[in-house]
Amino acid sequence: MNKQHTRFWTRGALGLVAVTCVAASAMSGVAPQPAAADVAASPPRPLDALVIVRERLPNGLRVVLNPDRSVPTVGIAVYYDVGSRNEVQGRSGFAHLFEHMMFQGSANVGKGEHFVIITNRGGSMNGTTSEDRTNYYETLPSNELELGLWLEADRMRSLAITAENFENQRAVVMDERRQSYENQPYGASFLRANALAYGDYWPYAHSTIGDMQDLVNAPLSAVQEFWQEHYAPNNAVLSVAGDFDPAEAMTLIRRHFEDIGSREVPAYAPPAFQAQTAERRDQMEDPLADLPALHINFHIPASQEPDHAALEMLSLILGHGDSSRLYRGLVYDREVVTDISASTDDRRGPDLFSIFALMAEGHTPAEVEALVYAEIERIARDGVQDRELQRVRNQVRAYFLFSQQSNLDRARNLAEFEMYQGDANLIRGDLDRYLAITAADIQRVAGQYFAATNRSVLHVMPVAGGAP
Repeated sequence: MNKQHTRFWTRGALGLVAVTCVAASAMSGVAPQPAAADVAASPPRPLDALVIVRERLPNGLRVVLNPDRSVPTVGIAVYYDVGSRNEVQGRSGFAHLFEHMMFQGSANVGKGEHFVIITNRGGSMNGTTSEDRTNYYETLPSNELELGLWLEADRMRSLAITAENFENQRAVVMDERRQSYENQPYGASFLRANALAYGDYWPYAHSTIGDMQDLVNAPLSAVQEFWQEHYAPNNAVLSVAGDFDPAEAMTLIRRHFEDIGSREVPAYAPPAFQAQTAERRDQMEDPLADLPALHINFHIPASQEPDHAALEMLSLILGHGDSSRLYRGLVYDREVVTDISASTDDRRGPDLFSIFALMAEGHTPAEVEALVYAEIERIARDGVQDRELQRVRNQVRAYFLFSQQSNLDRARNLAEFEMYQGDANLIRGDLDRYLAITAADIQRVAGQYFAATNRSVLHVMPVAGGAP
């Protein structure tokens, strides 16, 4: 599993937030190998050179096209505006379940055939689920564009939600939860830390992977209703990037998608988020852990709020990579932890600034806590050095350009901008938002969002005597 950020960097070790479906593993027991169409990638190019065409079909499907004839491949991404935040209590895990169900066949595609067809044509494919959306994507040789569109349209129109497919994939998801969280050292602690931070704010307090008992109790009728409500063209974005003619691509898109009927989609109406007013603190034992670990979460604004970019830059300075302050100070200099990372979680709604640390032998979470808080306070008091700011600006620029290189990366990025912000063209100004962040901005947010009353702390302790 991996976390897919809106941004261009990923969390440190065990950033288990988004759930990735490797379709081949569920069907053949092996992970798909990189295909030839994945290997070729376009060279970095200025964002103002991107050609972005936006359309909307009569059934509400939003379409984003990014033609680039430099490499003979196409990336296709379909984003559905449904994630675990859309689930109701007692029905957690449905969005992730459908990430698996969408590979189980449709009117004209047999069970497991989506993967076989794509790989046999030299392509690759996958899907991921987060709190805020579900996506499916393919890379194909450019002469197979229509094939990819036909496959996506067929499962949007006529997914096979049968009792057999449901029971099979429910078992797969439950096994995935065991393997990825319950049977992994520190895995369950990420779920516990997230629930502690969000409290009774259901959209983000529960896990994307789903509660085991909710999965056991889920009836087929509820699963069918979830698909009917959310997997409609008027709740989706289709993005295509690569070697194609826009007019020809739109002809194909209309041919395969325009007759799919729109449906009434429930409005996302989350409860009001109540600001935290006192520190939350907990401790758990992990029988699989060899060393103690520490989670610290601070509440911060949603990913598109003005201060979020400065907080992201702060996370890079504090805990991204070997040259970050916390890594240098606590891993190299003091040798009190073996690993530490800091990141924003990049949710569309109320977000978290997350710190995770794995203790070195003989050191405690309480000891490391104090050192982390002292470093944040030092930035709030003294600011950051010019060379630190330049380093993270260089990182952001490099990550951003790298994230636009392949046709598939651009297809996914453009789909997400269209869905989250309402206009894929806004990607052009996103890098500038980060490069405009000043040292004063970072110092200000370091002093604004890290009060003790705004944090949740989880200590993870090994069981005495070690793992069984």
